[in-house]
Amino acid sequence: MAKVSLRTWDGRTKSFSFWWVTAFGSGMLKPAPGTWGSLVAVIAGYFMLKAGVDQIEMAAWVIGITLLSTKLIGSIETITGIHDAPEIVIDEVAGQWIALIPLVGLTGSPILFGIAFLLFRLFDIIKPWPIGWLDRHVDGGFGVMVDDLVAGIMAAIVIWLLLTLDLLDWAI
Repeated sequence: MAKVSLRTWDGRTKSFSFWWVTAFGSGMLKPAPGTWGSLVAVIAGYFMLKAGVDQIEMAAWVIGITLLSTKLIGSIETITGIHDAPEIVIDEVAGQWIALIPLVGLTGSPILFGIAFLLFRLFDIIKPWPIGWLDRHVDGGFGVMVDDLVAGIMAAIVIWLLLTLDLLDWAI
């Protein structure tokens, strides 16, 4: 399947799947739709954590989004013949929320959320192993999701290490 835009899909605006996978249209913003999707996710995640969502609840949100999105992305690929269109940013939402999990209980500092945003985007863009390998070798809706999930895990590990080593005390 060719890597082309969902903008060519005539039925997009009437489809719940379209609005879901584009994170309610944020994936239509230019340039860098993935960055816009991540920004929406970090802002929503900030307010979720401020409201008291814990690690288990955040993980449950990620799992739910991943399951639903995998199915919806797969159906969009079937309908349009487009794999991993740039407008699909729900994978960035799930990955970004994973990167925020170490920040539960540390919601007073927007700087930490900025660091989580930057680390996630760094891993998502440069795609170090195994992210790049997964991006190239896993197909379908889960193939779209999995590289961002792993980028989120890698960002979360770095944040956790930095917090554990007290290297982010200045930002708390």
